[in-house]
Amino acid sequence: MSDTVPDPASRPAVGSGFRLQWEPAQDCYVLLYPEGMVKLNQSAGEILKRCDAQRSVADIVADLEQAFQTTGLRDEVQAFLRMAYQQKWVRWL
Repeated sequence: MSDTVPDPASRPAVGSGFRLQWEPAQDCYVLLYPEGMVKLNQSAGEILKRCDAQRSVADIVADLEQAFQTTGLRDEVQAFLRMAYQQKWVRWL
């Protein structure tokens, strides 16, 4: 597996130093880290909340497609996870 292209069997987890939480005042998920906060859009929050080190990328895609009653999300999820890895928001297990 490349460091930046998630393999479907890879299991992503929120990166060290980051904490994902729902922020009622912002009405969205945020990533907290010592220097600040990243406000996430709905798609990013839905993907990251599934990055629990237990589910594979393929599992996350399948769960999102079922939850939102759609198909064809693999490329978008992988593109987000690639960017999230580059930002150190996720790590691969």
